[in-house]
Amino acid sequence: MKKLIQRIKKLLQRIFKRFASNSQQTSPLINSRPLDTSIPSVSPRWESGLVLVCSQCTKEQSGSTASKDLENWLKSRLKFEGLWGEFRVVSTSCLGVCPKSGITVVIVSNGSSGNSPCLIVNPHSDVYDGLRLREFLYSRIKQNKE
Repeated sequence: MKKLIQRIKKLLQRIFKRFASNSQQTSPLINSRPLDTSIPSVSPRWESGLVLVCSQCTKEQSGSTASKDLENWLKSRLKFEGLWGEFRVVSTSCLGVCPKSGITVVIVSNGSSGNSPCLIVNPHSDVYDGLRLREFLYSRIKQNKE
């Protein structure tokens, strides 16, 4: 059985090598035209920023829906202010921060160059830095527009 697996492995390696060398030339599989390997890209509507709300943070904390509530509130507020489309709020899976009692929110802007703030918000706290928690987050999002 081991010998059979080794033979199959060698055969696959030869096929991949041959395919790789042929892909530099023309591909016989696609009407003898060069293989187009470019990936199309588009400019998103959300030019001002993207807000990522971790949906896993509160699931780990007794199945709470606090992250979904926060996400929905942010979406509603952006729509109310006429900023929906320039900004997008997206629920995401684990971001790897995993706070003990909070939700991870990342605000990404086009000019951030990978330096996007990663905020840990406590869904049970109503006040943050003198402002209501949700209003504080909203003000941070709007800062990306300016």
